Amino acid sequence: MQNKASPDPAPLYRALLAPKSIAIVGASGDRTKVTGRPLQYLRQAGYKGKIYPINPRHETVFGERAWPSLSSLPEAPEHAFILSPTLDVISAVAECAACGVRVATILATGFSEGGPEGLRRVRQLRDVAQTSGLRILGPSSIGVVSLLDGVALTANAAFAESDLPAGGTFVASHSGSMLGALVSRGKARSIGFAGLLSVGNEIDLTLGEICAATLDNPAVTGYLLFLESLRHAEDLRSFAVEAARRKKPVVAYKLGRSEQAAELALSHTGALAGEDDIAAAFLADCGIARVENFETLIEALPLLSRVPIGAVRNRAPRVGVLTTTGGGAAMVVDGLALRGINVVKPSEETLQQLTNAGINVGHERIVDLTMAGTRPDVMKAALDTVLSGPEFDLVVAVTGSSARLQPELAVKPVIESAAAGKPLVSFLVPDAPEALAMLARAGVPSFRTPEACADAVAATFARHEPKAVLARPRVFKRAGPAQLNEWDAYKLFEKLGVPHVTSAVIPVDAATIDLPFAYPVAVKLLSDTIAHKTDVGGVVLGVQDENALRAAIASIVREVANRCQDSSVTHVLVQPMTSGLGELLLGYRKDADVGPIVLLAAGGTFTEVYRDRSIRLAPVSLEVARQMIAELAISRVLNGYRGRAAGDLGALANAIVALSRLAIEEEYSVLDAEINPLIVRRAGEGVVALDALVRLDGDS
Repeated sequence: MQNKASPDPAPLYRALLAPKSIAIVGASGDRTKVTGRPLQYLRQAGYKGKIYPINPRHETVFGERAWPSLSSLPEAPEHAFILSPTLDVISAVAECAACGVRVATILATGFSEGGPEGLRRVRQLRDVAQTSGLRILGPSSIGVVSLLDGVALTANAAFAESDLPAGGTFVASHSGSMLGALVSRGKARSIGFAGLLSVGNEIDLTLGEICAATLDNPAVTGYLLFLESLRHAEDLRSFAVEAARRKKPVVAYKLGRSEQAAELALSHTGALAGEDDIAAAFLADCGIARVENFETLIEALPLLSRVPIGAVRNRAPRVGVLTTTGGGAAMVVDGLALRGINVVKPSEETLQQLTNAGINVGHERIVDLTMAGTRPDVMKAALDTVLSGPEFDLVVAVTGSSARLQPELAVKPVIESAAAGKPLVSFLVPDAPEALAMLARAGVPSFRTPEACADAVAATFARHEPKAVLARPRVFKRAGPAQLNEWDAYKLFEKLGVPHVTSAVIPVDAATIDLPFAYPVAVKLLSDTIAHKTDVGGVVLGVQDENALRAAIASIVREVANRCQDSSVTHVLVQPMTSGLGELLLGYRKDADVGPIVLLAAGGTFTEVYRDRSIRLAPVSLEVARQMIAELAISRVLNGYRGRAAGDLGALANAIVALSRLAIEEEYSVLDAEINPLIVRRAGEGVVALDALVRLDGDS
């Protein structure tokens, strides 16, 4: 259990980001060394507090008095930046705790990533934190910067640069080097930062906990996260809930987007819900905009602040595009379409209003003003008209070469129209840094590339209203197998409220067989050790009578004996052959990082090929279940496509909600659960589970 701060985050904020006194342990007077940077950067930033360089070998560092140890100081500094080598860090941290230091930031590596010896060091550091009031940032943290408070306690060379602009964006990153990349790009775009820090290994202070400590600072208006993993996801989620409540937007760039299959898992759910799929679902469910491009990370916050979370529900967003250059607009349209965003034509009413304003455009998807749009009065009138159109959720204004040649005239109408109630986004086709800076200073969402523009729009609308983390029920350990057989799985699903096909359990040596339903039937192996029955010859379909049933049972016994010599078959499960309008996969999984998720996907044999799926954090509400259904391409078929009968999507939504309650199930601690297929019948006839798989985790 890691040490946690008091419920009041203000003391943590002050000690971490606005300390009145700082000790630099291992400070060097050599300007060429990393250990010489923090003192220089603090002085350059105009830090007003006391600085205590700790160096037992020198009396001064850069002309300032050096102290031999923390214990020799006249007071306990609030924050210590430990620049010592890895082998000396433990003793330095112990001295911090003994002296009453409140926060220690550790630069050194060789801990979580340092093998068995590194992990031993991690345990030592945690022991110190848990037995004292000391909080630890890192190890492997390049430091802390608060431009609002004049604190540049960092070894990152990017902060050697003077006149870095302060602003409302707080940056938290797993990577220290990314801070320099962000601050330099921000300065070039007139984007200022409130604070920046790297969390390193997060052995004590977590990224989410640190961000939460800044929420009550009114000068912090939004958050920018660079994530390498989702460790300590509950802290991140708790922060995101509070950020949304305060209407402070959060945008994240997370590494690991490459499509690599999940580890071989018991269920299809494991393969369909890979690490990155779960990360995307987690961030969206936290109300965090997850962007694909690093460039977007810098540019997205102004748009996020203008579009409420969950602004568009149960349908694709509708975007209008107005341009002075058809080619530039086409790039944006392509990028949006690839991300599932509809660029829609203006309505006849909007076109008529444009005509009434003296603006004649074609009846096309893009409102192309051509060269006439370079006149500010024409662009302003067109923007105001399109922004008033109820058919659009958001409007993108694409400006051509005039943005570079006459930046003030080109962006003036965009800046003036941005005050409209509807979100307006600007994409500048040429390299136009002056125009971009003007837009940034005016707070207008503006983008340098069509990819970043489309990325930000899609990420903005993908966010869901975050919900608080639920307390996990206590589940007592139970003796028994790690997997439920299909019959026991049905009983669990029935308890949750998921309907299943009528079934009969038959001993393989039964003298008489009296089924409660008619032939034809399906015959299945009943096992609490074999997950995929078809792989071992454990399924026979279309059995027409009792003789065929006995033959099927004998076949299953024989095939399993040949293929799984360690397994024996004592019972089979018999079910009536069942069909419906469509087959879906409904799955549940307890992810090691983010916790329980529920997944809905196209079902059947090719479920992993199509990868038509929707994922949410579990449990879910009925509204969220309906959103999941709407996100699947196959849902169009079940909605009565081309005269087909409509499926019972209400019953499907209820089944999603029911299975998602495994997250709060008190009897079993379920690691994986899956129904494949879940048959969707006609409207009013419900859904039915035809196969069930449940794996329990170590607490069951």
